[in-house]
Amino acid sequence: MMLEVNNINVFYGAIHAIREISFQVEEGEIVTLIGANGAGKSTILKTVSGLLHSKTGHIKFLDTDISSANAYSLTRMGLSHVPEGRRIFQELSVEENLEMGAYTRPKGEIRDSMADVFDRFPRLKERRRQVAGTLSGGEQQMLAIGRALMSHPKLVMLDEPSMGLAPLLVEQIFDIIRELNQAGVTILLVEQNARMALQVANRGYVLETGRIILSDEADRLLTNDSVKKAYLGG
Repeated sequence: MMLEVNNINVFYGAIHAIREISFQVEEGEIVTLIGANGAGKSTILKTVSGLLHSKTGHIKFLDTDISSANAYSLTRMGLSHVPEGRRIFQELSVEENLEMGAYTRPKGEIRDSMADVFDRFPRLKERRRQVAGTLSGGEQQMLAIGRALMSHPKLVMLDEPSMGLAPLLVEQIFDIIRELNQAGVTILLVEQNARMALQVANRGYVLETGRIILSDEADRLLTNDSVKKAYLGG
């Protein structure tokens, strides 16, 4: 099992944001979490990646309990988190951003990792010395994903990768997600564009007010009447 989340409850002060959440991600899968804004999707990713901690239950990554682990140690284990809003280092160059993503890697491996990222994202190679804050939104998202790949992850968690992008760029980002998965990267995807997410995923979980209310194969969720009405525009 790549990731196992069992009965987690997360609070923001007195607000019970995540309620008894349990789910699994198998090696090689794309699993998506869908739901309305405020349903708790991003909170789940932050909890898995060690930025928040659950009051109950446990989280296992590759059969190791990571419930109390910090983000740094999880990156070393092979778990990368691409947060909502990209969160690149705006004042650094593309190349410097990528180097920051490789802080857990031996120095001798960084050049090869960067070459792999540039092969996957030729546009970043063209702009390798450009200040990251001057990139387009789509280029910044590519950089955020590329930076995550620099740590050579086994599992990548993507939080709203299509947010704010034009439709053509959204298609490109989802093509990248497919390609990464085909290359052997397991993916946990949070995405407001539920239709696109379910089209690329193997399985999905539907969240509502901090709870999982439905889970199924992605193609079955695409034809589920309640999912279609709430998240797919009919």
